[in-house]
Amino acid sequence: MDTNEGLKIGFLGAGKMATALARGFLAAGITSPTRMTASDPFEAARLAFQKETGARTAASNLEVLRASEVLILAVKPDQVPGVLAEVRPSFKRQHLLVSIAAGVTLARLEGGLPAKSRVIRVMPNTPALVGASATGFATGKSVAPGDPALATRLFGAVGVAFQVKEQLLDAVTGLSGSGPAYVYLMIEALSDGGVAAGLPREVATRLAAQTLLGGARMVLETGLHPGALKDMVTSPGGTTIEGIHQLEKAGLRAALMNAVRAASDKARQLGQG
Repeated sequence: MDTNEGLKIGFLGAGKMATALARGFLAAGITSPTRMTASDPFEAARLAFQKETGARTAASNLEVLRASEVLILAVKPDQVPGVLAEVRPSFKRQHLLVSIAAGVTLARLEGGLPAKSRVIRVMPNTPALVGASATGFATGKSVAPGDPALATRLFGAVGVAFQVKEQLLDAVTGLSGSGPAYVYLMIEALSDGGVAAGLPREVATRLAAQTLLGGARMVLETGLHPGALKDMVTSPGGTTIEGIHQLEKAGLRAALMNAVRAASDKARQLGQG
């Protein structure tokens, strides 16, 4: 791949996630607007992508294929077979397909393309829209030696990315894919608690959101175990241990663990379907 001026990246689908990824790639210097193309059947999506990125758009998937080395498959799962059937005759060894279509397995992706096609399946999450995604990815049977590092670089541009075995992508879905919803629920509940204690709603919500953000950064930047950080805040006979006691009585840990396992199981069922 020619990286002197950036990768030639194409998007098959130009929705919000595709746009967020494109902006991240541009900010990281991975590509440039002149080397990026996106297709989408909806003109509004194409116009929005072009406005946000400065890149060229097209109604034709084949036009994107011809202009690209890396193809980001960013369509709904039920649209994947049709898109693969369209690009299959022109898909070459120099192309790398990176799919963010939820639940579409590597076997299905490889089955829709010529033999020995290079394929990577990715599970990002919606905080990619603000450059804070937590992503897991798995590689197909015929990837080139440098493809995993390229996937890490691409999705590291919008957060963090980890390579896992494909069978673990369901667990990634249950944890980080669905996880933002768990976090929003916690922020809403903490805000409600603040309001119940007398805080104005806007102040309570901002404090709750900033508290979760700060806690997450402490884990990531210090490298300390979350339990150790919890102990640093928990004074003997103090307010924090009283609050933690109530959370333990309510089964917060078990509820979150069960949520991840249930969402993972559901992702597995949907993939098999």
